[in-house]
Amino acid sequence: MKVDDADDGGNKPPITLTAPRTAIRLTLVPDHLYRPTGLPAWIRYRWRQLRTGIAFALFGLAGLVFAPLVLPLARIGAGDPAKLRRRVQWIVSRWFGAFSHAMRLLGLIRWDIQGADKLKRRGQLLIIANHPSLIDVVLLLGYIPESDCIVKQALFRNPFTRKAVTWAGYISNSTPTQLVTDCSASLKAGRSLLIFPEGTRTVPGEPIRIPHAAARIALESVAEILPVSIRCEPVTLTKRQAWYRVPARRVQYTIVVGEPYSAAPWLAEAPSMAIAARRLSRHWEQWFTRQWAAPPLPDVETASAGR
Repeated sequence: MKVDDADDGGNKPPITLTAPRTAIRLTLVPDHLYRPTGLPAWIRYRWRQLRTGIAFALFGLAGLVFAPLVLPLARIGAGDPAKLRRRVQWIVSRWFGAFSHAMRLLGLIRWDIQGADKLKRRGQLLIIANHPSLIDVVLLLGYIPESDCIVKQALFRNPFTRKAVTWAGYISNSTPTQLVTDCSASLKAGRSLLIFPEGTRTVPGEPIRIPHAAARIALESVAEILPVSIRCEPVTLTKRQAWYRVPARRVQYTIVVGEPYSAAPWLAEAPSMAIAARRLSRHWEQWFTRQWAAPPLPDVETASAGR
């Protein structure tokens, strides 16, 4: 979709989206159980690699069991595709939540989340989030009981994932034009939709760039927008980083859920849909950039060590 490069005109009045930077600490097991002291650094690194490999192996094995054993149960008494979709989305949410906690138990990640209750809202809602790591969708869907989302076209051809993504009503990223149409239809039908407007994982050290397709979805559907900022420190599981390139310490995720707002003002004040999409995309870029630049929450590992 081409966006007119004409001058935007005046600046839009600022809309405050930043949530208070307080969080719920989800600490379960002391770090010393996962960070044996007195061992050479290379042994500690291999130990972390092993635990990471175990986590991904568990995820893969569960996927093999999910399609033949769990999904058929969801069809019992479903009656219609809408009910089946809600059931499968709920199962996926519970599974992703369990996997997130398994990674926490393995000492690989911990997370703080502000505004988690806003993610549980049902009905028409466009949830947008930045995408710093591979498991962002796992962490978020663990808090969202029902939501459509965009998945790779290859998952619809994979025999182990085809039923899950089809019955859950997930949307294929096959072509940009069809993607916008399908996402808008999902929202207009009164469902929630989770998207990562960057279209891919964020590249560390590079500015956040958001194509205009996601803004077109928001503008065409006139759905409320719920912004979610995700930070992970140290950075891990990025687009250019193999899973076995593990960081030296447990990864801290900080998730801040902002306040919902409407895209209608951008559409009303722009001379065209293209200009409105460009302005809204720019607004998202600025908001996510500010969230990354904000002071981080106190480091949990440092705080734990002092207790």
